[in-house]
Amino acid sequence: MDMNHELATDIAEQERRWRLILGQVPNANQQPVGWSEQDSQMQACLNQLYQAEQATQRGGLGRSSPKVAQWLGDIRQYFPSSVVKVIQKDALERLNLQQMLLEPELLASVEVDISLVSTLISLNHLMPEKTKETARIVVRQLVEELENRLKQPLQQAIRGSINRSAHTRRPKRVQDINWQRTIQANLKHWQEEFQTIIPHELYGHPRQQTALKDIVLCVDQSGSMAPSVIYSSVFAAVMASIRAVNTQMIVFDTEIADLTPLLEDPVDVLFGTQLGGGTDIAKAIKYCRGKITRPEDTIFILISDLCEGGDAKQMLKQVAEMLESGVQVIALLALSDDGAPWYDTQHAQIFADMGIPTFACTPDQFPELMATAIEKRDVHAWYATQQENLS
Repeated sequence: MDMNHELATDIAEQERRWRLILGQVPNANQQPVGWSEQDSQMQACLNQLYQAEQATQRGGLGRSSPKVAQWLGDIRQYFPSSVVKVIQKDALERLNLQQMLLEPELLASVEVDISLVSTLISLNHLMPEKTKETARIVVRQLVEELENRLKQPLQQAIRGSINRSAHTRRPKRVQDINWQRTIQANLKHWQEEFQTIIPHELYGHPRQQTALKDIVLCVDQSGSMAPSVIYSSVFAAVMASIRAVNTQMIVFDTEIADLTPLLEDPVDVLFGTQLGGGTDIAKAIKYCRGKITRPEDTIFILISDLCEGGDAKQMLKQVAEMLESGVQVIALLALSDDGAPWYDTQHAQIFADMGIPTFACTPDQFPELMATAIEKRDVHAWYATQQENLS
């Protein structure tokens, strides 16, 4: 009896889910088992988007901002956050809601994610002043979420790598002593009588007055690179707060914008970008070369799909000359959670043949990547290990 009841319940739940997926409205006189008023409301929300042509005839979303704002509120009420983000993204594509996002009342109703922030940034120069303030609040929500997740790991990775890269036999302060290395080096001076070690040599980390490393982030701001631009802005702002490294951030399409002066606030950085447009990688690399004063102590990170819209030969020439000068070059085909990116495979292979580590990187991997680069460990080997761990 119990098994029959469970089977009937499972079948009813499957029917309920299929009705929601297919947009079938149950007969009012024959309500399916388990179908509730909330199910009807959930289905109405989905129909307004996924049954758009029929919904328009029944008074669907249309182009009415108040209706869209109410609909955005409804989907947040009936669906979990992860589902809401998918529905919002589909709505942007299917119903062309970009223009409506220029209205602050509508912005207050949305669920914040990378896709939404990318859209807002691309609309930045079209926004009326009354909307920009609300848009900044929305963007800051995402930035704070990313900082909470990524700031501490990046700071720890960079500071740890700097400490491991620099050592002194004469630490000036107790807090500068590397106790683990000092103890290991003085184990032969163990005093059994006193149950202690008498250190004949001290090992520590020097206090640097100038940055030990210069880091240049050169970020492609073409439309397909939007998530990479957002993550790069957050990482650049975090690195700019670490005195042991000197961080610069340059974004480019066919023009170049040096956003280094804005790194105190990643929201300012994001609103300083202009997503979309063409791509001139050679021009951007040449500009960055002019900003490099200590090649041997510089890490240059090009974040791009390598789809060169300018002179490809010049791009390769510029990056080759950068390598010859002693700059450590890394090419990230994407800095995002989106999985395998689309990129120019021919240029990526040429970069790899030049000895440049060339791969996509997730935001969670980026701190360890930076630590590996700062310590001048083998980035290729590090990446191979990452791939093994995933398989």
